[in-house]
Amino acid sequence: MDNQKQNGSIIAIITMMFLYAMISFVTNLAAPIGVIWKNAFQGDSANTIGMLGNAMNFLAYLFMGIPAGKLLTKIGYKKTALTGIAIGFFGVLIQFLSGKVGASPTMGFVIYLLGAFVSGFSVCILNTVVNPMLNLIGGGGNRGNQLNMIGGTLNSLSGTLTPLFVGALIGTVTSSTKMVDVNLVLYIAMAVFAAAFIILTFIPISDPEKGKVTKDTVFEHSPWAFRHFVLGVIAIFVYVGVEVGIPGTLIYYLSDQSPAGGGLTGQAVAIAGSVAATYWFLMLVGRFCSSFIAGKVSSKTLMTITTFVGAILIIFAMLLGKSSTVAMPVFTGSSFETVTVPISALLLVLCGLCTSVMWTSTFNLATEGLGKYTAAASGIFMMMVVGGGILPLIQSFIADHGGYMMSYIVPLLALVYMFFYALVGCKNVNKDIPVD
Repeated sequence: MDNQKQNGSIIAIITMMFLYAMISFVTNLAAPIGVIWKNAFQGDSANTIGMLGNAMNFLAYLFMGIPAGKLLTKIGYKKTALTGIAIGFFGVLIQFLSGKVGASPTMGFVIYLLGAFVSGFSVCILNTVVNPMLNLIGGGGNRGNQLNMIGGTLNSLSGTLTPLFVGALIGTVTSSTKMVDVNLVLYIAMAVFAAAFIILTFIPISDPEKGKVTKDTVFEHSPWAFRHFVLGVIAIFVYVGVEVGIPGTLIYYLSDQSPAGGGLTGQAVAIAGSVAATYWFLMLVGRFCSSFIAGKVSSKTLMTITTFVGAILIIFAMLLGKSSTVAMPVFTGSSFETVTVPISALLLVLCGLCTSVMWTSTFNLATEGLGKYTAAASGIFMMMVVGGGILPLIQSFIADHGGYMMSYIVPLLALVYMFFYALVGCKNVNKDIPVD
């Protein structure tokens, strides 16, 4: 019996790891697939159109953040995870069907946006359940934390590989490139969701008793009563916009063959995807390295340093633009090659090291001293992930009308705010509120 339980736990852990990776995989499909729709419509608002799929994906968080937490409380971890997996399958299926629509791209684009929105519901639900589920399977403590670290690493790895994979598969995008050109990617996504659903169905997972909220639980206040939390909500909102907007716009910039673009030739989308993938790889490196120093360096210090350095990198990227170039090793779809890219691209990619620690640091600072209000705060934080859709959309609008480098004023201002939050805004001035 013990062996059966252990084997079931191992399978459950592997399944959750797949889901951790799928969260990033489905989310990061939006930018490279957006290049297809950008080129299909073209025109003065092409970048904005291309970013709409990403916006719909993150918009779902606004509607699903709090309901996902309530769903977890009502039906438990396993059923909530199964619900998220099922919704994810249908979200990817809808995106697949968008490529089956007739000659007019408009209807196909509308269906694709619906699929991106449904997929957003899925990743929001899975984000709500995967972390605590891994902690539960690991028995809490160091083992639970270790499993979540491994899951976070796989999440970053998936974010690194997705633009590489899709970029290599698509190659050079023209106005004739269709959604059917990424069918293989969507087939794989649906297969993993289906397999995860089947496997998890047969795995016994019990819900933890600790931390359950009943109808008799009474709260005198809410997280909104804490100033540092309110300011932290804004910080999380803009942070997700920074994390997504920097590499997302970079793909459009480098794959743009016009004089306004990054000047790449050949398989521009594949190369652009490779450069953007380096950003996610550096996030992976940053998260891995920070796990060794987080116990000795405070979240406040980490966030202060990384937001400052990130802002400096963006400023120099905006100033240098295409005036200088640098050689970078990238995967072009068939092999690793050194290609010449604008130095601004390298500077923006290095921002991945900075953004790697910002989510955790912001969450820690914003929930410090909240006590029993932390669970409610987590649901609100999940809603604020919608910033990953809104800020990149604003950035794309500016890119359409003011140029790619000018659009990076959006993540720059966001980092300036986060720097302020790390220095001043994170201080808990409501310590008189009882949280026990």
